[in-house]
Amino acid sequence: MKVNEIFLSIQGEGISTGFPTIFIRFTGCNLRCSFCDTKYSYEDGGEMSVEEIYNKVKKFKYKRVCITGGEPLLQEDLSKLLYLLKEYEVNIETNGSVDLGKYRLLPNHRFTMDMKVPSSMESKKMIFTNFKYLKDRDEIKFVIGTREDYEWAKEVIKKYYRKGIITFSPVFNKIEPKEIVNWILQDNLDVRFQLQIHKIIWEPDEKGV
Repeated sequence: MKVNEIFLSIQGEGISTGFPTIFIRFTGCNLRCSFCDTKYSYEDGGEMSVEEIYNKVKKFKYKRVCITGGEPLLQEDLSKLLYLLKEYEVNIETNGSVDLGKYRLLPNHRFTMDMKVPSSMESKKMIFTNFKYLKDRDEIKFVIGTREDYEWAKEVIKKYYRKGIITFSPVFNKIEPKEIVNWILQDNLDVRFQLQIHKIIWEPDEKGV
C-alpha cells in the first residue's frame, strides 16, 4: 500500500470533529478537483505493508482512525487493513466516484462520501448508486463554493438520499459560511453545517495536522 503520511491530530471536520484521531493518508487519487487541498497526496508517498501500517497505528494511544487520501478505496489491500482495525472506530473518506458495493463494513466502521459539486469540475464522475449502500452511521459531505453547488446538492439529496448524516461545508476562502447557513435555513433543509476547524487552528496548507 502506498502511504503519504500517518499522524495523530484532532479530526477537523465531520461527525467526529474535535476528537483525537489517527490519520492514515494514502497516495493516489482518480480525481483532480479544482479546490483540492491535498494535492501533495497525488504522487508522494512510500510503500508499506498492511502490518507495518497497523503497527504504526498501534503506537498511538487512541482507538479512532480516519483513512483518507487521495482516494483510499484505490488501495488493493484496504479490506485487509480494515480487518486488522476491527477494534478501532474507523472513518473511511471516499470521493463518491468509487463503487462502495464490494465493501461490507463493521458496525464501528463508516464511510464519509464526499460528493463532488459542479465547481470541483468532477461532479460528472459521481456514482449515485452508492447512496443505496450507505447506513445511518455514514456521512454524505458536500463542500460548497457557489449557489450552483448548493442547488446541485439539494437536487442530489432529493433524488438519491436514503440514509446517513448530510453535511454541508464551505470551500475554504471561496464563499462566506453565513451564505450557506442562510440558504439552509431559508429552504428548511435538515442538514449539518460545519467548518474545517483544522484550517482555523493551524495554517490552511499545513500538513500532518
